[in-house]
Amino acid sequence: MAIASMPSTVIDCPDPAIMAEFYGTMLDWKVEVDDDWADIRGPHGQCISFQQVEDYAAPVWPEQDVPQQMHIDVMVEDLDEAEAEVVRLGATKAERQPGETFRVFLDPAGHPFCLCVE
Repeated sequence: MAIASMPSTVIDCPDPAIMAEFYGTMLDWKVEVDDDWADIRGPHGQCISFQQVEDYAAPVWPEQDVPQQMHIDVMVEDLDEAEAEVVRLGATKAERQPGETFRVFLDPAGHPFCLCVE
């Protein structure tokens, strides 16, 4: 099977523009926004898309009453600096922090993601 391009990940959310701006700024990727859809594109063809979902229910982490739906790990050099930046962009630090080499945050739609030291 020939693969024409990098696969894309699509994430449900209440507001695609907010999510694309958040992740696009954090990853320094190009942001493209339409009415109910937005994409961010990386330098090597990577793409994460965000689609608007009516009656969106944010995940509840670490419980699974509403499953986390997706999880992104972002590799960083300095956890303290990266934490300050993602909080400035609109992330919330999760109350539960189960490790020492990574930190768990919630994006503007409530999806958990981690900042991890390489």
